[in-house]
Amino acid sequence: MRADRLVAALLLMQARGRVTAAELATELEVSVATARRDLEALSTAGIPVYPQPGRNGGWELVGRARTDLSGLSAAEAQALFVLVGPAAAGNAEAKAALRKLVRALPETFREAAEAAAGAVVVDSARWGQELHERPRLVELLQGAVVRRRKVRLGYAKKSGERSERVVDPLGLVDKDDVWYLVAGTADGQRTFRVDRVVDAVVTDEEAVRPEGFDLADAWEGVVAKVEGWQTLTAATVLVRERHVRVLRGQFGRHCVVEGVEGGVARVRVSAPTPLMVAQHLAGWGALVEVVESDAVRAELARLGAELVARYG
Repeated sequence: MRADRLVAALLLMQARGRVTAAELATELEVSVATARRDLEALSTAGIPVYPQPGRNGGWELVGRARTDLSGLSAAEAQALFVLVGPAAAGNAEAKAALRKLVRALPETFREAAEAAAGAVVVDSARWGQELHERPRLVELLQGAVVRRRKVRLGYAKKSGERSERVVDPLGLVDKDDVWYLVAGTADGQRTFRVDRVVDAVVTDEEAVRPEGFDLADAWEGVVAKVEGWQTLTAATVLVRERHVRVLRGQFGRHCVVEGVEGGVARVRVSAPTPLMVAQHLAGWGALVEVVESDAVRAELARLGAELVARYG
């Protein structure tokens, strides 16, 4: 893409002060003519890039303006590449962009940045399982977010009911291999599971992005709302301390140890409904005692009666 070459060319000039078309062509792996056209395009776009004639000439920013990759310190550069490195794995375009960014860094930063980029490998597949593939529409929606284009979504709710709407895509979130699209709609900001998107068409209409919108802040709001739903019913149970880890595996952050006495832990667990709490606890049998929440005890009794009636 020409856009990434122009960015890389500008970063190189910021790091080195002056480059020739031949040097730029070598760095970006393009022809000298292409490199020269890119430099001319930067100048035409209003960036203060001008050719300097003479034996030691080349192209440079006015006043020999130089920054260390937008003012990054060595520690900041390392932190950036620790994050970017794993994301580039298996993506040829991302790896190419990473190489160009490394070359744009001052020489004193390069070795540490390269080491940081290769310091972490992300393998999201559990032992004995295949790697989860991203939903096929993630890249299309990501492109719409970057280009700021409205998307016509065909969406299926959990109940199976389908609908179609035009949305303003604001960002994508990968939460434990489940992808979500945060988008603006006629009814306000909404969150859509990408695996429930039946089809998506990117339109030519410019998307509306709220001023000051921050995806991380927006997602925190979504998480807080969902967490609120998941804590509507709470129960206090007694369980042997050694079993708390297993109980926490079922309830996650909605499992809080309130105290331990004589090897028995007093634990508060929660879920959206009494039935859902009971369903988690039913398999424990007598290993867990519910001491608070009549509603959960009633659901456990009902589930027990159903099992006795079925299996005697």
